[in-house]
Amino acid sequence: MVRINGLASGMDIDALVSSMMQAARVPLDTLEQKKQYAEWQRDDYRDINKLLLELDTLVRDGVGMKQSFMKKTVSVSDANSISVKNTNSTADFSGSVSIKSLATAATMLSSAAGIEKATDIIPEAYIGQEIKIETINKDGSLNTFTTKIEETDTLNSLITKINANSGVTAFYDQNTKQISFTAKNTGAVPDGLTREDGTSVTAEIGLSGTFFTNLLNLDENNIVAVEASRGTAGQNAKLNFNGLDIERSSNTFSINGAEITLKQVTSGPVTFSSSSDVESALDTVTQFVDKYNEIIANIKTKTGETKYRAYQPLTTAQRKDMTEDEIKLWETKAKSGTLRGDSMLTGLLTKMRTSLYTSVGGSNSVNSLSEIGITTTSNYLEGGKLTINEEKLRVAISEDPNKIYDLFMKSGETTGEMGLAKRLRADIKATMTNIQDKAGKATSVNNSTFTIGKLLNSYNTKIDSWQDKLKALETRYYNQFTAMEKAISKANSQSSSLSQYFS
Repeated sequence: MVRINGLASGMDIDALVSSMMQAARVPLDTLEQKKQYAEWQRDDYRDINKLLLELDTLVRDGVGMKQSFMKKTVSVSDANSISVKNTNSTADFSGSVSIKSLATAATMLSSAAGIEKATDIIPEAYIGQEIKIETINKDGSLNTFTTKIEETDTLNSLITKINANSGVTAFYDQNTKQISFTAKNTGAVPDGLTREDGTSVTAEIGLSGTFFTNLLNLDENNIVAVEASRGTAGQNAKLNFNGLDIERSSNTFSINGAEITLKQVTSGPVTFSSSSDVESALDTVTQFVDKYNEIIANIKTKTGETKYRAYQPLTTAQRKDMTEDEIKLWETKAKSGTLRGDSMLTGLLTKMRTSLYTSVGGSNSVNSLSEIGITTTSNYLEGGKLTINEEKLRVAISEDPNKIYDLFMKSGETTGEMGLAKRLRADIKATMTNIQDKAGKATSVNNSTFTIGKLLNSYNTKIDSWQDKLKALETRYYNQFTAMEKAISKANSQSSSLSQYFS
């Protein structure tokens, strides 16, 4: 219907309808304010969950990792001859090493030039032939690589397959037209190594196929090549470790949780010793305490915020009459208190304090945080924040870092026997699940899967309904004013006609 805006009556119809609609919009404004508040509350819950996830991850990768307390500083009397690093020893270690010979890898070289160019197609006589390379794995077992020569194969393509899949590294020299094989692993053939058929393995590199022996002019194994002065046998490293003569197939090996790498033959013993990397472990514990304190402060702040009931979320109309600064100041108060007194979060604070302050039962020699210099702050208003006596913690770490790891991560049949970090992670995960049930996750796309989401869906449904009602009401108001304008216009027209008649 065409609107007639006050032509006959002289009234501002748009202003009148707008004023009348303003009162009618109050229920809709209230719904939109409730929806906005629910969204703020949802986002605040999710922010808490983000912090809890950060703490859980830090615990898992920090005090929850044994490696965090196993880091050691190792000193070596001759770093040019050996290097030593800790791999899984929680106790300090020391020793001496005299190196008599290093482990070497087996090699073999072709007796004469073979294929003219590495890019040439393999001769037809060798197409379809199965070739096999036997080598020794690091653990002393037999490695067998088998492949068939294809019609499209060149020496280059076969070298690529061999290098990628076998236990040797092959190299073709364009100048001499010769090829060499070098075992990827050092060491001699282990005593008693046999194949599946029971035959003994006597060489570190074994080749099968006339492609190797006839075309490439290689020997059948590296031992034959050694006898012909075109190869070397693999050798074990020979050394004296703490007075005991031993052999190893590799120059890098582990003894008692320490990884030792031999670099050169020595004229006498090389000594080494370890000590706990106190500063690294201290930093790990400090990071945990700092993040825990951050969580405590954040939750305590959010659950203790003042709720300003006079400051409701702004309506669209209210925003139009305010500056950006005014809006910001208003919404700071309007957003305050969304999680005030939340039992789920205050309950988490209680659980976390209980988990960390209750002694670990069992046979631990360290049963509580206070024993390693970690206590609560003297200000009870801080909600149980932790503080570190660094000197006392350093002493505890240097004496036995493994005991501190057990304090955090000890397994137990009951909660009281579990390590502090295990308890804490259980508390965190339970609360995170509850928060997700209430506020969902940032990736949640279906509001109906969590409580606040269902509430938001309800508000959206009611808002849509009210918007339809208001649209119908506005149309009715305009229709009524339009009818009034037409009636006035008709009356004016009749009055004008009468005036002319009597005149």
